[in-house]
Amino acid sequence: MTIAWNTFTPWSSLAGGLLIGLASALFLLGNGRVAGIAGIVASPLRALMAGRAMAPERTRLLFIAGLLVAPWVWRLAAPLPTVTLDVGPFGLIAAGLLVGLGVRMGNGCTSGHGVCGLSRFSLRSLANVLAFMGAGFVTVALMRHLA
Repeated sequence: MTIAWNTFTPWSSLAGGLLIGLASALFLLGNGRVAGIAGIVASPLRALMAGRAMAPERTRLLFIAGLLVAPWVWRLAAPLPTVTLDVGPFGLIAAGLLVGLGVRMGNGCTSGHGVCGLSRFSLRSLANVLAFMGAGFVTVALMRHLA
């Protein structure tokens, strides 16, 4: 493994981590719920599918809007990183479905368990983080050695 030291950005990474921690703490203090993206996105969708009023979902909709607007705001300060994908559309669809399945099986996503759950010393979140990080490590190792 090599590190491209000319693109290594510890200060912006630290700032990003602090902002994520602050946002999750404020969301927990303001709403009494963890800032798990899967739950935040799923709740308004469930309300919409059931035909219920969306008034209690306003905070979650604003949170989602913030996630969508953030890259556009970032572009005012710096260019977005370039993205290259070595997989076709079917690989992306399969990956998305597997992530969705894992989120349902683990009763939460990486942000809910990894950021919010671990900070609350949740043993269930620790087990989930170890499982999805381990699965990620194994997947990368297999893909690098088999592909």
